[in-house]
Amino acid sequence: MKNIKLAVVGATGVIGGMFVKVLEERNLPVAEYIFFASARSAGKKITFRGQEYTVRELKEDSFDEGIGIALFSAEDGASKRFAPIAAAKGCIVIDNSSTFRMEEDVPLVVPEINAEDIRYHKNIIANPNCSTAQAVVALKPLADRYGLKRVVYSTYQAVSGAGTGGWQDLENGLKGEAPGKFPHPIAFNTLPHIDVFADNGYTGEENKMINETRKILHLPNLPVTATCVRVPVYDGHSESINLELEKPFDLDELIGTMKTMPGLIVQNDWRRNEYPMPLYAAGKDEVFAGRIRRDFSVKNGVNLWVVADNRRKGAATNAVQIAEWICQNQ
Repeated sequence: MKNIKLAVVGATGVIGGMFVKVLEERNLPVAEYIFFASARSAGKKITFRGQEYTVRELKEDSFDEGIGIALFSAEDGASKRFAPIAAAKGCIVIDNSSTFRMEEDVPLVVPEINAEDIRYHKNIIANPNCSTAQAVVALKPLADRYGLKRVVYSTYQAVSGAGTGGWQDLENGLKGEAPGKFPHPIAFNTLPHIDVFADNGYTGEENKMINETRKILHLPNLPVTATCVRVPVYDGHSESINLELEKPFDLDELIGTMKTMPGLIVQNDWRRNEYPMPLYAAGKDEVFAGRIRRDFSVKNGVNLWVVADNRRKGAATNAVQIAEWICQNQ
């Protein structure tokens, strides 16, 4: 696809704004950019590559003008309503909401892992949950070489993952004010509660990580469990990942295998206090892995510490990478 029209839906939001920033940094073969938002944000101005754009209101006829790709950063309800309309008019939708992720005929894609799945889209492609996207980048090389027997996630997720309200809760909480977004204060605290609780006691975030990991890695029966925690950090999700592998491993060889993974940077010199941290992952597109060590409590066990910028690789960068693949291959 060359010289396409590309739209950003939800361009004025926290993640939508990052979509715009990442697009500005990358050189896609786009002839025209269009920015959409809800009625309350329509009319706002966006400066993009030195040019001022007026944000348009998203409507049912918004995709009548031959838009080739649309990056959706909208609420689930807006994606559910407008993404099928766009798809029916020939637009390829890359959707960042959870709406379509587990639909059987919708590819769920992290380009470093399963870009070939994009070929089977029916004009809707799902972007994974932010915490899942970074985790599977670290898991993929180990799954391929050693096989995965079991995965245990414990996450430490930044407030920006909850949007503007999460950010404001931390800001206000540091001043002693009551929370508005979260059920409890996040400043000086941790909340083992991301998304709503399901009947099984897991939160939506935890269930997303479990189900999305299986789908992206094409391992539908993989045993996965998760505990997801919100922490008082502005940007950058951190994850402790405990794995049981199918095959024995030499630790140095395992680390070397991880170093071959595109988009993954290994920072693993504990003798020099070198390990990934959200403060230094912020603003970067890569996933960082460290604290790589054998888990002696189980056969073929290993522990990983994985960090990434949740607004970039966890959302905007991954979506733009999908768009780049489409431009190059379709």
